Amino acid sequence: MDVSSLAAAAPSLVAPPLNHKPHLAFPLHHPSPARGSIAVRCAHSHAPPPPPHPLRRAAAAADDEEDSLPPSLRVSRLAEEFRAAPDAADRARRLLARAAALPRLGEADRVAANRVMGCVAQVWLVGRCDGAGRMRFAADSDSELSRGYCACLVSALDGARPEEVLDVDPADLAPLGGVAAGTGARSRASTWHNVLIGMQKRARAAIAAREGRPAGEPFPSLVIGRDGAIRAQGTYAEAQAMFLSPNESKISELVKSLREKKIGIVAHFYMDPEVQGILTASKRHWPHIHISDSLVMADSAVKMAEAGCEYITVLGVDFMSENVRAILDQAGYNKVGVYRMSSDQIGCSLADAASSSAYTHFLKEASRSPPSLHVIYINTSLETKAHAHELVPTITCTSSNVVATILQAFAQIPGLNVWYGPDSYMGANIADLFQRMAVMSDEEVAEIHPTHNKKSINALLPCLHYYQDGNCIVHDMFGHEVVDKIKEQYCDAFLTAHFEVPGEMFSLSMEAKTRGMGVVGSTQNILDFIKNRLKEALDRNIDDHLQFVLGTESGMITSIVDAVRELFDSYKSSQQSANIEVEIVFPVSSDAVSNTSVNGSYHLNSSTVTDLDNVSVIPGVSSGEGCSIHGGCASCPYMKMNSLRSLLKVCHQLPDRENRLAAYQASRFNAKTPLGKLVAEVGCEPILHMRHFQATKRLPDKLVHQVIHGNGEPTS
Repeated sequence: MDVSSLAAAAPSLVAPPLNHKPHLAFPLHHPSPARGSIAVRCAHSHAPPPPPHPLRRAAAAADDEEDSLPPSLRVSRLAEEFRAAPDAADRARRLLARAAALPRLGEADRVAANRVMGCVAQVWLVGRCDGAGRMRFAADSDSELSRGYCACLVSALDGARPEEVLDVDPADLAPLGGVAAGTGARSRASTWHNVLIGMQKRARAAIAAREGRPAGEPFPSLVIGRDGAIRAQGTYAEAQAMFLSPNESKISELVKSLREKKIGIVAHFYMDPEVQGILTASKRHWPHIHISDSLVMADSAVKMAEAGCEYITVLGVDFMSENVRAILDQAGYNKVGVYRMSSDQIGCSLADAASSSAYTHFLKEASRSPPSLHVIYINTSLETKAHAHELVPTITCTSSNVVATILQAFAQIPGLNVWYGPDSYMGANIADLFQRMAVMSDEEVAEIHPTHNKKSINALLPCLHYYQDGNCIVHDMFGHEVVDKIKEQYCDAFLTAHFEVPGEMFSLSMEAKTRGMGVVGSTQNILDFIKNRLKEALDRNIDDHLQFVLGTESGMITSIVDAVRELFDSYKSSQQSANIEVEIVFPVSSDAVSNTSVNGSYHLNSSTVTDLDNVSVIPGVSSGEGCSIHGGCASCPYMKMNSLRSLLKVCHQLPDRENRLAAYQASRFNAKTPLGKLVAEVGCEPILHMRHFQATKRLPDKLVHQVIHGNGEPTS
């Protein structure tokens, strides 16, 4: 019997006797009992109670004794009760019985402010600390099974001290999950976990109030309404929102130039917000504009060349324009011009780390440990990829495919050593993920990679090595201070994290992911996660406020807003539309304030800005998007070198017959590697290996041969 059948059969499945009765210890609003429900009197209600159910009279004495137990023992008994249940049907019967005994919340409490996010059903949670310093909880749901989960937690934690609520480890209550198979049932079974997180958030607030600590300033955020309107909260968010409604004359000017000169644009998600706003609006009038993560920028450029574009402008850091140039040459479009957006170098802290002598030492160590495969993050220069590939057979990866790449490599090549770099946080997070997999069941491991099991994961752990001295200067920000504030104020929100974030943020988001409340991956993975959660809310068509913590560069906001608005538009109909909002939170660090010199150039080692009380927003590289002194920088200074002014300058001066844009042209490597091959040729090979893997889900035979026999060509 499935869960929906069990819910429909609720009256006949109530299992006597109940071990414990849920109760409320503070007055709430009490409407008339819903049709078909069993009325239960709140402890503070003055109305006479209905006659008790005969099955419950028998359990009353045991219930009173249970109420006097410490919360930790109540949690243990609750877990033991569900652990002892023989099957999913029996667990469901117990949940439905508890749901029948849970008092209904009044309409005044069944509001969006009390909604528990991440549940398939609507779930509401109310909590406060009473005069005796104990937490008082009440909860409700429009799903009987979800009400059962709520009842379990209220029974276990109502009356507990705040510290006792925080001491509950979700693992202690794991037996409550797994009521039935299937995606929907698993999501419903995560209700208890999401409700527990909500209870713990309220307990933290109670402790702060008791200690006299004021509520912390919220992170800045943007709220997108059903009508597409934007509400900015905080100076940082106001600066981001400024360019979401771009100047129409600038759009017309850009589109006219692109059409006349057949110019395509590939841009990264992390662009300056002014540029993002203009590009997002312009691509409705000119199809050859593509905004994405670094993975598909070069592929998009090839498609534009195939469609007749004679020039490609690249809005990103230099390794991106190098990749575009090299891939176009590989595809036979060497006459298509490729232009960067600055006459100065547009660097990247990760690319710099991979070109260091320390990284060369890391690779030389790998070359002495055959068979070895070097998995290099795509955010590195073509020259680095070429030199690395001659030392150790190399394949590129992105944050969205790195785990699959490494697991397939271990599955395909016996006794392999994998060397990942240069992002140290991503390397540590991959190792952390594999450690988690090592304690999963074989079935759970197989869901991640079909040829692996618990034993094979344990075997590969000592063979995974990662570089420990490279990081993205933006994602480095998502560390201890930011994580503490997220735990305090946003633990019940949807958490998104790029694979490049420090371990604290990674672990927090991975925990959220287990209950359907988080995602860890690439920028595209984050965007898809937000869109999917919004689609679910739109399909439900119930008033909702979806709050997402953006654990990556703030430049993504333009693409997020555009995607959210498109979804809202696509769901417009004659029927009544629910009031649904999407809030994007920028978790910016209070000590990550950027500086500008007199001439406006950015210096990573600049001294801290002084006299901040007189400044509301510290300007960024060329625009005003900057960093709020109330938060900090979730903004890459290198990416912000791609200004609208530079883009228009390049477009207006094409075709460059007088060679005035020489400094803006993407590098074409004519240099040779230590083994005498062209850098462009060898540097492209790891990228092509990745493309083969993405298409076939296997490492190419040529790469496998290189790993086992060295970098010579395979014999026929």
